[in-house]
Amino acid sequence: MDERAAITPAPPCLSPTVSYWQDPPHPLANHRTTTELPELVSTVIVGSGITGASIAYNLVARYDQSSVLMLEARTACSGATGRNGGHTKAASYRAFLDNVKDQGEEEAAKIARFEYNCIKAVHAFAREHDIRCDSWEGKTVDIIYDKGHWIQAQKAVSEIRRVLGDDDPAAQYQFYDALETKEKFLVDGALGSVSYDAGSISAYSFVMEMLDLALKKGLNLQTETLVTAIHPSDATSKDWIVETPRGTIRAGKVILATNGYTAYLCPPVRGIIVPLRGTVAAQRPGSAMPKGGLKTTYSFIYGNGYEYMIFRPADSRFAGDLVIGGCSTKASDEGLYEWGTTNDTTMDPQIGQYVRDSAAQYFGTQWGEDHPDGRIRKQWTGIMGYSSQGFPLVGPMPHKEGLWIAASFQGSGMVLCFDTAKALTTMMDGGDEEELNRWFPRAFRMSEERLKHEFRGRLHEKGALDFEVHSQL
Repeated sequence: MDERAAITPAPPCLSPTVSYWQDPPHPLANHRTTTELPELVSTVIVGSGITGASIAYNLVARYDQSSVLMLEARTACSGATGRNGGHTKAASYRAFLDNVKDQGEEEAAKIARFEYNCIKAVHAFAREHDIRCDSWEGKTVDIIYDKGHWIQAQKAVSEIRRVLGDDDPAAQYQFYDALETKEKFLVDGALGSVSYDAGSISAYSFVMEMLDLALKKGLNLQTETLVTAIHPSDATSKDWIVETPRGTIRAGKVILATNGYTAYLCPPVRGIIVPLRGTVAAQRPGSAMPKGGLKTTYSFIYGNGYEYMIFRPADSRFAGDLVIGGCSTKASDEGLYEWGTTNDTTMDPQIGQYVRDSAAQYFGTQWGEDHPDGRIRKQWTGIMGYSSQGFPLVGPMPHKEGLWIAASFQGSGMVLCFDTAKALTTMMDGGDEEELNRWFPRAFRMSEERLKHEFRGRLHEKGALDFEVHSQL
């Protein structure tokens, strides 16, 4: 892992796989607000996914700033946001025990509440602005096959209820035993399951419409404009120079909303933020699956990994389709070589096959025959960003005045990015720190100390049978 983490990420690849959500592309996919790049702006945002779009919207709407330039290497929302699995799901209990141990009860509770509230805020924004993005809110279920994970889930939920309080919305979980799980969720072989609030959404549609709102308020969006370098203008100025093949821009502030690609432009985070390629497939359901579609989203949790799956809600395009992803540990060396790569033009063949087969395997006889048009509607890959501590890095870069970062969302961008953007713009505006600290986790803030932590891979994933021992360490 050390060698993979030390790789300097390449910039976004040309001609990536096309995700289910991006076909057909949004009318703004290749948008350029102006024919030429401006030479001077107050703020440059690099990246047009949910982080960049949310930051841009906050800057032009909340603070009425019009000198904001967004640069995107490919088409708009062509990175991880436009390639995800459509889940708005926190699974906060899975990291809660580690968070209590490492951050303390107050901070662990803050993280759980932040994740829950961010999900609710995304769907509320879609409703408020009448964004057509197949927004659905309901229940999810984690189907658990591993004894260590089953023990851990029960202990974690007990702790989250104790710390947050039984009535806290972020502490609402319901367990089902093996028989109940089989009957209610149509899967066999599980030890049990746990259900809680979640949702699904077309993140691509959500972000593209948010970008449209920001454009109407003055955002300058420039797609297909790769940033090749950023650096301070000179020793006497606080401005930054942003270099692209189309020209050079001078900016008072630069925000890196570049997630897994961040170390390409910011060497201090190499080995701190590490890319991980994910694989997703959209599938037609089998003939024996419920005719009205599934009623909950899923995760399937086993010893060294998991898959996640949503159903497409009624009235959406391809209603009833299943979108499933994960499986990264199913390649050789538990998917080691998916780390450190930013190549989303292809996929690992072992992982790709496992993704194609997994839903039918989980549902077994409940799946039936494949659809006459074939099981797979589309399959694709995308690049996520993971940090050495398992948290995003948000705030000013140490010793680099004017350079800001909001990146490394651990494959959970729809649970973290939207409200993180509010936090970042509050920091940039010199807002009320006491109020910000009330709801924004301290563990997410960028600091010099966080640049010293060795990367340990994806955290909170393995549920070994010796969990009881490790939980005491």
